[in-house]
Amino acid sequence: MDLIIRNAITPGGNELAVVDIGIVGTTIAAISPSLKADGRELDAAGCLVIPGMIETHIHLDKTCILDRCRIEEGTVAEAVRETAAAKRGFTVDQLARDYAWAMDLELCVFPQEGLTNNPGTEELLIEGLRRGARAIGAVPYFDTDPRAQIDRIFAIARDFDAEIDMHLDLAETTDGMQIEYVCRKTQEFGWGGRVAVGHVTQMSLLPPERFGAIAKQLASAGVAVTILPSTDLHLMGRSHDHAVPRGVVPAEPLRKAGVTCSISTNNVLNPFTPYGDGSLIRMANLYANVCHVSRPADLAGCLDMITGSAARLMRLEDYGIKVGGPADLVCLDASNPADAVATLAQPLWGIKRGRASFTRPRPQIHPLTK
Repeated sequence: MDLIIRNAITPGGNELAVVDIGIVGTTIAAISPSLKADGRELDAAGCLVIPGMIETHIHLDKTCILDRCRIEEGTVAEAVRETAAAKRGFTVDQLARDYAWAMDLELCVFPQEGLTNNPGTEELLIEGLRRGARAIGAVPYFDTDPRAQIDRIFAIARDFDAEIDMHLDLAETTDGMQIEYVCRKTQEFGWGGRVAVGHVTQMSLLPPERFGAIAKQLASAGVAVTILPSTDLHLMGRSHDHAVPRGVVPAEPLRKAGVTCSISTNNVLNPFTPYGDGSLIRMANLYANVCHVSRPADLAGCLDMITGSAARLMRLEDYGIKVGGPADLVCLDASNPADAVATLAQPLWGIKRGRASFTRPRPQIHPLTK
């Protein structure tokens, strides 16, 4: 073996086991207790080893731009205006290529300022897809006719065989919800499993009966849901002086209905979200706090929403800790999935395609000695 990870706890099933993971080249070659093999060794010391975390929805182009923007209203409209102005000074850098040693990036072309109300945007989307982008975004609530944008996005996605990731139903009331229409279009186009909707803050305001009906419709249509707790907490409820809506959709009833869900970052240090450090563990913990997640199985589900479920949303078939799978691993300073989320477990090291991508030492405690 090129590398043997000893004493690793891996998630999966109802029981946790301590195993050794053997790596050859870029691939996991063996998994077993007390693996009998030779090679360089890395001791996980009984910590949780998970497959690489999956960030399903992040605006990397707009990360860390607060020095070029201002926040006075804290509204979606202000964030769009400020970001649009800042984008005029953006340059073209090969981010995906430069950071391929640590992560795989998939680009999504996205009409942030609207589509049908913004002439020339459709041509830019199409050019981006022609140049190789595999996913197309949408933001229907920024067009006068939201359904006209939804219709065009589905048509363009069909023309280019592209995945769809929609910013949808981001509002503080239930007026004008489009999620049921998106489900119908997904079924009409046969795009089940290839559509994700993010935010959907309006769903958080629904009574249980309608929420449950939409959950069944999402599952039947094959529409996934991405929950963006930090951004939605920051943007929602600005017009309320009491009983402030949180805007964060609870994932547990959706997952029980069969909906694929992920938890994601969305934005870091910009007008949409002036906080953050890109930590998906932190985002999973924030979601758990807001949505009152406390049962161990549900906390473990939060970790799944940044790993396995997120991979399913992205249609990543070659994913997970399995023989023949990619040697993409992260070691967390925790002993089980629930504790990883509950304690904001720090990543101790990461491996990408069999090669170490980062290490972080465990804290050392210096007690007073007599």
